[in-house]
Amino acid sequence: MKLFTRDETLFSFKCYISAMLALYISYSIGLSNPFWAMMTAYVVTTQPWAGSIRSKALYRLAGTVLGSGGAIAIIPNLNQSPLLTTVAMSLWVGGCLYISLLDRTPRSYVFMLAGYTAALIGFPAVDDPIGLFDKGISRVEEISLGIMCAALVHTLVLPRSIAPVVIKGLDQTLAHARTWIVSTLRCAAPEQDRQNRRKLANDITQLRLTATHIPFDTSNIRWSSHLLRALLNRIISLTPTISSVEDRINALRSANRPLPGATLAVMKDISDWVESGKQPDPGQLNAMHSAIDTLTPAIVPDMQWHTLLSASLATRLHELVNTYAKCLQMRVDLDAGIQNASGEASTNRRKSDLHIDRGIALQSALAAAIAIGICCAFWIITAWPQGSTAAMMAAVFSCFFSTLDNPAAPMRVFLRYTIYSIPISAFYLLVALPSVHTFEMLAMVIFPVVFVLSALAIRPAYALKAMALLFGVLGTFALMDVNQATLDIYLNSITGQLAGTAVAALVASLCRTISAERAVARIQNANRQDLAALASTRRMRITPHLTSRMLDRVGLLQTRLPAENRKLQETPDPLLALRVGNDIAVLQSALRSVPRASHSVQRLLDYLATFFRSPRKAPDHQLLRQLDDALTNLLLTPAIGPSQHRAVVAVVGLRRGLFPEMAPYPVNAHIEGADHDRRN
Repeated sequence: MKLFTRDETLFSFKCYISAMLALYISYSIGLSNPFWAMMTAYVVTTQPWAGSIRSKALYRLAGTVLGSGGAIAIIPNLNQSPLLTTVAMSLWVGGCLYISLLDRTPRSYVFMLAGYTAALIGFPAVDDPIGLFDKGISRVEEISLGIMCAALVHTLVLPRSIAPVVIKGLDQTLAHARTWIVSTLRCAAPEQDRQNRRKLANDITQLRLTATHIPFDTSNIRWSSHLLRALLNRIISLTPTISSVEDRINALRSANRPLPGATLAVMKDISDWVESGKQPDPGQLNAMHSAIDTLTPAIVPDMQWHTLLSASLATRLHELVNTYAKCLQMRVDLDAGIQNASGEASTNRRKSDLHIDRGIALQSALAAAIAIGICCAFWIITAWPQGSTAAMMAAVFSCFFSTLDNPAAPMRVFLRYTIYSIPISAFYLLVALPSVHTFEMLAMVIFPVVFVLSALAIRPAYALKAMALLFGVLGTFALMDVNQATLDIYLNSITGQLAGTAVAALVASLCRTISAERAVARIQNANRQDLAALASTRRMRITPHLTSRMLDRVGLLQTRLPAENRKLQETPDPLLALRVGNDIAVLQSALRSVPRASHSVQRLLDYLATFFRSPRKAPDHQLLRQLDDALTNLLLTPAIGPSQHRAVVAVVGLRRGLFPEMAPYPVNAHIEGADHDRRN
């Protein structure tokens, strides 16, 4: 194992200082459980950045207060009926967990903490409900003290800003987008394009989750967070455009239609500019658009399929140049701190732009409720003194790992390393701590183990194992608070911890674990539902939030498509839903501008809505006829501004996306299509 880096050492020292500060203040003001304040200081600091610590501190504080209120409302009123108490607490924890999983931002901590804080406060007080209010207030004071000490120390003592991480991630995202564009325009191998696509989708997903902490950061980047969100939205809108250009190039090549020399020259000029990474001047930008215009064929009724593909390619090249140039400009604006995109960034801020799976959230909530119910039932039947500890741990671990497809796996790791922590915690609790009589000596005795484990906790390879060892040790320290540091009580307590963790892992493996195949199917079904809503809503534009949500699903799909799984590799292009959504939105906006083709276009949209709502996977021939009919009538429609051209390109995109292997659009279809449209 490598020695600790400077950042790891500094992070561990700050965690230690905040924990000792919370412990010292707790002893000074006479709190009943000082070690709870110390442990909370470590719980808050799971990441080294000041912004993430401050955001989590705020939401954890709110969740603690809400959870304490829940425990105070439930336990005294239902204490006479163990069954009702168990049901109420299970429903509270499960309900709070369900709500928290509907928000994948730091705000979710409010309800997650509210759930298991009620369990932490309520279950130990079942035997003494009269004193629950005082215990609840005391627990809020202890946890709040730990939270505030952690936030204060990490804010004032050499704060580590999240800004360099975000800026580095942003530049990496733009670099991967640039690589994908260049490889696409230079007709690289499909495997290379798939790798570039995966990198970009993962970059965007990770960057957006990390950027949620920016408003709480200590650096000046928090004042430009709106511009960062706008830039991310712009990069998101770039991805389906690159994918469309890639698809049109592949379609022309697969149809044995080599790209003309003029087209290759224009694509080379664009790729050279993109590869340079330089912001274009207005003259260079106009020159590229003019060159693309020379490649764009006019829309006429008897166009052949390869000519339609060329028109579509030219349109997407225009979009690619404009969008990438805007990304470069906004990147410069971000460095300069210019806030000229606040309107774009603030539009519909309250809408969720991350994928939410309500079914899995409900499944997680039910698994937590069942695990708590099992522990409580065993506690009631056996009158086990540490039954409350098992119920508490079942609640905590059911919540901690609820966002994973297979939460049982990390729970088992946590359980195993909690067992490994027993010798360490037993030594401290039964040998070292009873011999300590001053706070200074206590701080010195605790330092070695917490310093090493907290430094390892921010190493991805050791994080879960180190956290299990750390919390295993810190959790047993609480026995010192109530003068219960005896061997029998310690063994009962650690047995309760292990039992609760084991029950949570068992229930998760039976009721909550889903396979990668099922996760992929659920994500794809969510995309289909969004596309159905888009096709059925009149004059609806595809919003950045819908695009962002679909791209978030691309990142989620990519993490579930390992290279060695052939079955999952056969999954359709994850970006296909984005391309189809953009094309549907174009058709919706063009309906009133193409009166002669409006009926056929509307029939196509209605059929698309029906198709995406149905459980079938493959498009049918009726949909192909609808597409060809709409395309035929659009080609016969007199041009009214750019609407006809955009609508034709959109239908070409839909046909390529939904029927990539079908025969080309027939040239003589315009006669039958026109007759069919007149009859209707």
